[in-house]
Amino acid sequence: MAGSLPGLDADGAWDIPARLNMAAQCLAHDAGQAAIIDLTGGARRDVTYGELSEMADGLARFLMPRVQPGGRVGVLLSQSPWCAAAHLAIWKIGAISVPLFKLFKYDALKSRVLDAGINLVLTDPEGRDLLGDLAEAWMADSVGIAGDPIPYADTEADDPAVLIYTSGTTGSPKGAVHGHRVLTGHLPGVSLSHDLLGAPDDCLWTPADWAWIGGLFDVLMPGLALGVPVVAARMAKFSAYDCARIVADGGVRNVFFPPTALRMLKAEGVTLPGLRSVASGGEPLGAEMLAWGQGAFGLAINEFYGQTECNMVASSCGSLFPARPGCIGKPVPGHDVAVIDETGMPTSDEGDVAIRRGSAAMMLGYWHRPGATAEKFRGDWMVTGDRGIWEGEYLRFVGREDDVITSSGYRVGPAEIEDCLLTHPGVATCGVVGKPDALRTEIVKAYVVRKCGSDVSAETLQTWCKTRLARYSYPREITFLEALPMTVTGKVIRKDLKALAIGELTA
Repeated sequence: MAGSLPGLDADGAWDIPARLNMAAQCLAHDAGQAAIIDLTGGARRDVTYGELSEMADGLARFLMPRVQPGGRVGVLLSQSPWCAAAHLAIWKIGAISVPLFKLFKYDALKSRVLDAGINLVLTDPEGRDLLGDLAEAWMADSVGIAGDPIPYADTEADDPAVLIYTSGTTGSPKGAVHGHRVLTGHLPGVSLSHDLLGAPDDCLWTPADWAWIGGLFDVLMPGLALGVPVVAARMAKFSAYDCARIVADGGVRNVFFPPTALRMLKAEGVTLPGLRSVASGGEPLGAEMLAWGQGAFGLAINEFYGQTECNMVASSCGSLFPARPGCIGKPVPGHDVAVIDETGMPTSDEGDVAIRRGSAAMMLGYWHRPGATAEKFRGDWMVTGDRGIWEGEYLRFVGREDDVITSSGYRVGPAEIEDCLLTHPGVATCGVVGKPDALRTEIVKAYVVRKCGSDVSAETLQTWCKTRLARYSYPREITFLEALPMTVTGKVIRKDLKALAIGELTA
């Protein structure tokens, strides 16, 4: 089976040439073939590979005198053909693309723009307003320059191509740097999660934004590389009605749904007939959700597992083996996945989920953070921060070792929210944890100690965060305390706050 998966040779080893450029990998199809089905303008418009290549070349001509190879260029665009063209243009000239999210506010954008050293961002009028004075904002749909075809930069598989920020529990968000091989590293897992993607009439879509690894490298770029049309559509807020409309109008056959989207569809009693595959990742689905999916879609939901640093390393594939509730599938060929103990040795007991060095989807390292990169590894193993245990060939997810909050499919680092709250003049100290929630998996819960004399309200602090961070990361609940549980060195004991949050559910 391994040898039949894209990205792998007949023996199941990675099939990666020494010289590789992801833009060439994505555009190596007939010029007249449909690449992106654009629903962003209302009426359907099919964008061919030839048109997408011309769009990318126009942007590449604009960028070449302004950006050196290895330079970082921000992409602040929602799902659209121009978002795809922007990344392809950046890779084509040997620069590094940095996906940025439209739901970020000024402070969240600032931390990423400054850390990456971004001077130029390809965006649209909405993104320009969000950026303010942080960087030069150029309109992707209007700056292209006509001319002769642009040659692909002679990049190596391990040359940096994309810098994607991920949230953690301490400090500011870290940028995971990936080489041009990262797309190849995603192809086997993406194929399995969609019951061997590439069947006649296959067509991909996800409500997840293309600013995240799940949208960019689980859907958009694999679709382009495999010749499977990808639907570009926008939803200001997820709705079952819009979802059904997009699936129908775009001829969608293969969907990646975050677990929260599936729960919303279930709550509204929506069925989506005609799909060939449904993939889901972010947190495990229980037996009830899997059973509902079988009835709603007429097929098994394929769960997959990974993270920004190394993605699509385990997956279910209903056409090859049955799903096991509570498990996240089996290791994807090409990735050596293990559960290891504190010494770095594989164990049959509960332990840390880890991936051995050599995975094509593994990051090159964290941007300008050699110490954090070293801490991510235990010998030859990259430790995910999640706990797991084997059930035969299936990997069961036990829980997160760290304090990252999973809310509505987003991984939210509490440190960034705490830092934002602490900038308010009425806040003395605070602690942020995830509080279990039936719909969103967890909600962001903040415990705040006011400064002496302050009467700042929860509503004021929520607005404070909403206007500075991503919309999904503001604290939906805030409780005021006289003091926080602290270690002797002055660190907030988040596990005590977590226990307090869980206790509120039964109080």
